[in-house]
Amino acid sequence: MALTKFWLMAYRDLGRNRRRSLFSLIAVALGLGLLILLHGYLAGVIGESLDNDIRLRTGHVQIRAESYPEEKLSLQWQELVAEPQSVAAAALALPGVRAAAPTLWATAILNTRDDSVGMRLQGIEPESALYDPIRVALTAGDYLAADDRGGILLGRRLAASLGLGVGDAVNLSVINADGQPDDAIFTIRGLFDSGVPTYDESTVLMPLARAQALTNTPRHASAVILLLQRQEDAPTIAAQLRQAGYHALTWRDLNQVLLQTLTWAFNFYYLLDAIVMAVVAVVIANTLLMAVFERFREVGILGALGMKRRQIMLMFLLEALLLGIGGVIVGVVLGSAGVAYFAVNGLYLGEAAASSAGSVALGSTIHFRFVPDVFAQLSLATLGIILLASLYPAWFAARQEPAVALRAQ
Repeated sequence: MALTKFWLMAYRDLGRNRRRSLFSLIAVALGLGLLILLHGYLAGVIGESLDNDIRLRTGHVQIRAESYPEEKLSLQWQELVAEPQSVAAAALALPGVRAAAPTLWATAILNTRDDSVGMRLQGIEPESALYDPIRVALTAGDYLAADDRGGILLGRRLAASLGLGVGDAVNLSVINADGQPDDAIFTIRGLFDSGVPTYDESTVLMPLARAQALTNTPRHASAVILLLQRQEDAPTIAAQLRQAGYHALTWRDLNQVLLQTLTWAFNFYYLLDAIVMAVVAVVIANTLLMAVFERFREVGILGALGMKRRQIMLMFLLEALLLGIGGVIVGVVLGSAGVAYFAVNGLYLGEAAASSAGSVALGSTIHFRFVPDVFAQLSLATLGIILLASLYPAWFAARQEPAVALRAQ
């Protein structure tokens, strides 16, 4: 018997109980659509977290002293980059480097009349394109000038919580490179909203020259940060910039904690994938078993007419495959439509949720992302699970003896 006839028989048999077949197809479609939507969300979280970290914190490549302990924000001269402007100039001369500038990090305490808050002080070169994300994120006031000796920028959310505004004076206290406390009064020049609450609530920005003076680290910086034309060029650029006493670290090196955290998240989603697919498998197996019991006599007649067991088994497998293909097509359409919607409009999580993300630079709104290879893998896995689930009902139908099946009522 030609395979085409088996396809026609399978299609006809599915139409005998259209409601049950439709519900089974919907179950497959909803299960796959949900998985596609969830993986689009996860891809958005990963992509935006990495993008936020790169544009606000790490850049694509960083040049640091080999002994620099990032977690301590050390100001010891031997742990800093000496003459960082010359290092940045050498980096800018390389093809593929879009921006390069030194930065200085220090632990500071911001003091107001009523409160004190621990902060990360960051000295920046305001004119560098590296800090364009801060320039465009200003919500009030003015951006910093390179020669500003008394101005700082604060995150809008932090300023609101402290009751501060543009033009207000605050005190910043640090422990300088000599291990001595130092402090000064600064005026808030502007407020920014980068879209990443964890960054906005913990960072105070001032010109690099003023930060060096405050911390007693002239002609030194914590790192030289590079932005590249293409992210994938980071290993090549880093290799060209390595020199004795310094590390050249790529964005992947600088985001190890984030990447490991997201790997654990992937493992959870794989478990969720397995659970959803198991539910779909049960639905399909139940559908085919019910079809077998309803068509017991028909199976017996087919066997008596000479249809072989493998042919009977193939007929039921093709029914499952038709259900699976229909469900996968609908599921891909539904899931992709959902991802497309949230890719444009985003899913608002709220600033409180983003603030609780800890080291993950999560924005208050997540934009989903398409990952076609993952969506294709989910679709193929769904079809595979459906076929596996249909093996037992198909085998059960094929093993029935014609004489016994014909006597069934």
